[in-house]
Formats: sequence, structure tokens, C-alpha cells
Amino acid sequence: MTKVAIYPGSFDPVTNGHLDIIERGLTLFDKVIVTILRNPEKKALFTVEERMEMLEESLRDVPNVEIDSFQGLLVDYAFQRDAAAILRGMRAVSDFEYEFQMALMNRKLDRDVQTVFLMTGLRWIFTSSSIIKQAAQFGGDIEDMVPPMVCRNLKKKYGLIPASS
Repeated sequence: MTKVAIYPGSFDPVTNGHLDIIERGLTLFDKVIVTILRNPEKKALFTVEERMEMLEESLRDVPNVEIDSFQGLLVDYAFQRDAAAILRGMRAVSDFEYEFQMALMNRKLDRDVQTVFLMTGLRWIFTSSSIIKQAAQFGGDIEDMVPPMVCRNLKKKYGLIPASS
């Protein structure tokens, strides 16, 4: 039987910290479904389609990963995909309270879906999509924090390189 984990997030944009969690998740699970929550109330820099394209490009050489998106309750999506677990990355103590509350709510909604927390690698502990976007917006060097395609796309979004590049 294949052990499947769902790795949900906004991935706006995907960072090397996200990729680290995915690759390490694959040491615990046979397959990881990386899924973007379609949340019309959340203002994203990239469209869901752009984020999916960046994830697909960034993970093209990583086996047993699927890219998807969903709308609604995560536990319902996990049930539909026959997932045994929800995979979450934790950077610092500040992440713990929110992630713990979400894990408890998901457990209340569906006791069969477990939440597995992985600590972010020390190299990525300070990175977040928000901080990276902020640095990129003002021309900061983010090349070692995101995949190459993401770096190019951020520079295009912020007008730092021509959109046709």
C-alpha cells in the first residue's frame, strides 16, 4: 500500500525551504502531493497556475511528487486523495501555535488523517515566501533562496527585468 502525504500551502512563491520539506517528506512517504489552496480571499502575487508551473519546474527531477490545487477543507481533500498524512514544515516556535491549532482542528474533523511536522533545515529557517517577496521587490539577492525560475519570475513581477526575458 502506498503511503501518501499532502503538503499544502500557498507557495507564493515556492522557496528552497519548501523543496527541502518535500524532499525530506519523501523519505517518510511513498508519494507527496504538493497542493495549493485556492483561496479567493487571499491576495497572491502569482496566480495558482503560475505557482503550479513553478512547482512543476522546480520538482521536475524529484520522483513521486504530484502538483495539484484544491478548494475547501484540507481533510476532505486528503480523504479524496487517500492520503494518510498532512505534511507541514516548521521554521520556528512562532509557527508552532498556528500549526498546532490547525492540526488539532483537522484531527477533530477527521481522526484518520495525521499531521506530520518536519523542522525546516537550518539553512532555510529564516526564509518565508513573504520575506523573499519583500527582498525581491527592492532588488535584494534571493538567488540562493529560491529555484532559478522563481527568481526570474519574481524579478519580472517587480519590473527588475523585462517581462519578455
